[in-house]
Amino acid sequence: MFSKLFEIFTQSGYAAMSGKQFLMLIISGVLLYLAIAKKYEPLLLLPISFGAFLVNLPLSGIMDAHGFLRYLYFGTEHELFPILIFIGVGAMTDFGPLIANPITLLLGAAAQFGVYIALLGAVLLGFPLKAASAIGIIGGADGPTSIYMAAKMSPEYLGAIAVASYSYMSLVPLIQPPIMKWLTKPEDRKIVMHQLRPVSQTEKILFPIVSTALVGLLLPPVVPLLGSLMFGNLLRESLVTNRLSDTAQNAMINIVTIFLSLSVGGTMQADQFLRADTLKIICLGLVAFAGGTAGGCILGNVMCKLSGGKINPLIGSAGVSAVPMAARVSQLVAQKESPGNYILMHAMGPNVAGVIGTAVAAGVFIALLK
Repeated sequence: MFSKLFEIFTQSGYAAMSGKQFLMLIISGVLLYLAIAKKYEPLLLLPISFGAFLVNLPLSGIMDAHGFLRYLYFGTEHELFPILIFIGVGAMTDFGPLIANPITLLLGAAAQFGVYIALLGAVLLGFPLKAASAIGIIGGADGPTSIYMAAKMSPEYLGAIAVASYSYMSLVPLIQPPIMKWLTKPEDRKIVMHQLRPVSQTEKILFPIVSTALVGLLLPPVVPLLGSLMFGNLLRESLVTNRLSDTAQNAMINIVTIFLSLSVGGTMQADQFLRADTLKIICLGLVAFAGGTAGGCILGNVMCKLSGGKINPLIGSAGVSAVPMAARVSQLVAQKESPGNYILMHAMGPNVAGVIGTAVAAGVFIALLK
């Protein structure tokens, strides 16, 4: 009787569990706590952390050749899921503020400064150049693009890059304000900006078509990301595909988010995740995100001076592509300096420009390194 029970126990996951797997179960529990109790990017962090929980249960085979998560991972490994998510993001995005004030595109570009800082830091820490390019994209604060780049350039670091990217996206309200206040003057933070001009529907329809053509011809590798983003936006702005736009914004993006996040969690197996490189990536992600915020603020100060004090430099921090959270943080910091000051729509210009900027940065890396 006891020998039979002992035999069953020795063949169970309890006996097969290693110390690293047990530690990963604790880490996934902490991530679940942050997602549920602290509401840190719960739509993404919860399925990622539960995927990590599942894959570290011994003997489950869930990530083996014919395992459930392995089949889901096909869509992540072949960059299908991030591209589908970009269609949904495009359908939810209003490029009107950017069209009304095109100069804010430069702020979105300046916020990619963090991408190149992290790239250089990763190379100095010994990462291969392809892996360094994927790590650097964390600085753009764009989760789907980070996953897209990691899957294409360095799949062995996919889990660490995804966790770092989405963790820092959720911490935007904590990370950005100190940097914004450090790099801007109190009197500049009180600047009131004039209302944006109305944008016609024709402009909104032409924008995704023209921008895809101009950027896609210059950087062909960016077409999958930028093209899917702009296709989603065209569904929204054409006003003749409301059902498709609604599906892209809701049902499709929700389903794909579940599949993508679970499969990313499946890459967080103990032997692959518990390495010194993971800690390096998490630290580099913080440097990248802080650098992106700083780059936007610095150019914001320059534009403030050149405009004769008509541009509030706080909108530069929204150049990272954490839409719309970064724009809201710009608004909150401005209101603390001057209650009643409303710069949210102005901040949305660089915010949506940051989405384009990160996709373009990814395209440049792919063109040079693939």
